[in-house]
Amino acid sequence: MDISVLFLAMPTLTLDIDPSATQQLWILDIYGFLIACLLITMGNLGDRIGRRNILLIGASVFGLASVLAAFAPNAAVLIVARALMGVGGATLLPSSLALISSLFPNARERATAIGVWTAFFAGGSVAGPVIGGLLLHHFWWGSVFLINLPVLLILLAFAPFLLPEHRTIAMGPLDIRSVVLSIGGILTLVYAVKHSAAEGLDASAIVIGCLGLVLLTVFVRRQRRLADPLLDLSLFARPRFSVAIGSSLVGMMSLAAMSYLTSIYLQSVTGRDPLAAAMFGIPMAVAVFVFSVGGAPVARRLGVRGTFVLALLASALGNLLLLGVGVDGGTQWYLIGSTIAGIGYGLSFTLVSEVAVSSVPAERAGSAVGISETSFELGNALGLALLGSVAALVFRSGGDFAGTLGETIQHAADDDIVNAARESFVSGMHVATTVGAAILIVMAAIAGVVGRTPRNATGLATSDTEN
Repeated sequence: MDISVLFLAMPTLTLDIDPSATQQLWILDIYGFLIACLLITMGNLGDRIGRRNILLIGASVFGLASVLAAFAPNAAVLIVARALMGVGGATLLPSSLALISSLFPNARERATAIGVWTAFFAGGSVAGPVIGGLLLHHFWWGSVFLINLPVLLILLAFAPFLLPEHRTIAMGPLDIRSVVLSIGGILTLVYAVKHSAAEGLDASAIVIGCLGLVLLTVFVRRQRRLADPLLDLSLFARPRFSVAIGSSLVGMMSLAAMSYLTSIYLQSVTGRDPLAAAMFGIPMAVAVFVFSVGGAPVARRLGVRGTFVLALLASALGNLLLLGVGVDGGTQWYLIGSTIAGIGYGLSFTLVSEVAVSSVPAERAGSAVGISETSFELGNALGLALLGSVAALVFRSGGDFAGTLGETIQHAADDDIVNAARESFVSGMHVATTVGAAILIVMAAIAGVVGRTPRNATGLATSDTEN
């Protein structure tokens, strides 16, 4: 929710604290970047010091950072607050999902529980703008960050009594060198991709990108030598696990780009206020929620491979239907396309989480979940950086506009420039969502070929030897 609600608040936020185009990208990106860098580390740390402990620590950091973000006086403070929220968020995702593996040892019950977890995880990302729209209709933009506090207060009050503690005593201490290498490698590589997509492939992007590749290469070689590695590379030898990670990565790339661009479209192109724009997200939110909960029964009927292929193709179709959206109409195509895409995202994301948890023994669940959640957050960050930058390049090629679409509308001298800017933005949105659909189709083809594994009675908990 905290990622998607910001999409809706960006136009209002831009008018208030006036961030530059670069600062806008960092406000959106820094949260996902830090989560992506820290998820594997926090998943491993939770396995060692206790998943409930790390959950409560992360919730406290997340709550304090949310308050700082809500009352940020300028863009720089907001970026810092979003970074701290990323640190806290990196503890919440793997610890909460790993606790499910302890609470539900039965495979069928666990699959259903993970479906519920995924429904609130993925559904929250779509429902966020609806709740945010209500807040923005009555309050200032900072109120969207305070929606965290009631949930976090309930968690901090009841988790110590209701959640069991779970830690793995047999595991060795956390390898600090691996932590530094993973964070440095992921952050520099993602920054290089983001920079080259926005500014072009220059010497700075090449140098930083090469540094990231070197750090990640050293990291991987180190993991092969450690008895208790930060990243269990043997998991990727299992086709089903690799397909799951790839599906979550490309799924979140396309979802992040579609959510961000359509939020701007509904407000800055069609002229709707935040609340009216948010209402258009309800069908997708319902689709994601329902099919996340229903993902396990579908997988039992179609098998893991078939469900991944179906989910990815549905997501691609939903993105392609956005080609029917225009400056002067076509919002019905958005409603149809986003709903179909929501079906695909709901099925895919719940299956990714189940595969991650069932791939390892319970004592390693936190580290395995850290890998899958890293792919989610990395996909979100890359979706905004790459597909968002593609849309921005197409937008800028349509005329001499004053920065972003919002800035152009605010400073334009006449209506002709505003209309041209809106046309150019819609063209950029079409190109970006089409590229996202193409990536989903390619991943569906890979899943169909690589993910050929026998199906057992549940369709989910096939033995590791079958992979």
